[in-house]
Amino acid sequence: MKIAFVGKGGSGKTTLSSLFIRHLAAARTPVLAIDADINQHLAPALGVDEDEAAALPAMGAHLPEIKEYLRGANPRISSADTMIKTTPPGHGSRLLRVVEDNPVYAACARRIPLDDGEARLMVTGPFSESDLGVSCYHSKVGAVELCLNHLVDGPGEYVVVDMTAGSDSFASGMFTRFDMTFLVAEPTRKGVAVYRQYKEYARDFGVALHVIGNKVQGPEDLAFLRAETGDDLLVTVGHSDWVRAMEKGRPPRFELLEKANRAALRTMHTAVDAAHEHRDWARYTRQMVHFHLKNAESWGNEKTGADLASQVDPAFLLGEHSPARTN
Repeated sequence: MKIAFVGKGGSGKTTLSSLFIRHLAAARTPVLAIDADINQHLAPALGVDEDEAAALPAMGAHLPEIKEYLRGANPRISSADTMIKTTPPGHGSRLLRVVEDNPVYAACARRIPLDDGEARLMVTGPFSESDLGVSCYHSKVGAVELCLNHLVDGPGEYVVVDMTAGSDSFASGMFTRFDMTFLVAEPTRKGVAVYRQYKEYARDFGVALHVIGNKVQGPEDLAFLRAETGDDLLVTVGHSDWVRAMEKGRPPRFELLEKANRAALRTMHTAVDAAHEHRDWARYTRQMVHFHLKNAESWGNEKTGADLASQVDPAFLLGEHSPARTN
């Protein structure tokens, strides 16, 4: 299952995504964690010290290698230079699997030990001073979107993506790449504003959305979130001494997380697994192609000098049994 964590800046989405990753790792399930927020905080939230976090390889810096690998022997793609962030896979493309070793993971992923388990972590890379005036963060997260387009996750495997703050992910089609989107909202007007935007934008694309109420301190906060988000409110999380210790760089063992917060993570896990029966690879592939054609017409054809619509393989369906190169 592919899971996105979204929310406004400061809502706690990175903290919640890191807790969910720890929860999955503690259950000994395969986890691929991706930090797609230009403000790179997921690694420290997973216990990586600041120096090690700064040294993690950036996916954006390896985009040419990622393109070349994923292109494989796809005859519809003349060269890796014609691939853009929305390029879909086709016959001959290479796909990524959660549990495997491949050149993309070798270049961009690192295994992070988490108490009794581990997660494989990939990061977009920070927005550096050299990018100012010549680039935008969308060029950074393009590597994430391209990998998600070519990623097949099987039963009992999880891909957890900490998305950029706010509703900026709607600037591309990446918001449709997930089986479940957890929107972290504080019990304030600003806290639910992003929820309303997501709800409206995602309505036509069948995006499965649950709200996680964060920093909820009592019945009034709960009543506010319930009134604003209705049945989309899945569970709430309150104050956590464990999180405070983690933010100071001294997290206790994960098993010592407060009972109520561990129960909230189990509820989220149950909701994710329940969504598996509704997974629709045909819709997933169709939406991927839809956004590729939009990007091709808007800017991709002009940038690459190619007709990117010809990259679409109408006979290809992304799924667990997709025909694709694996070497």
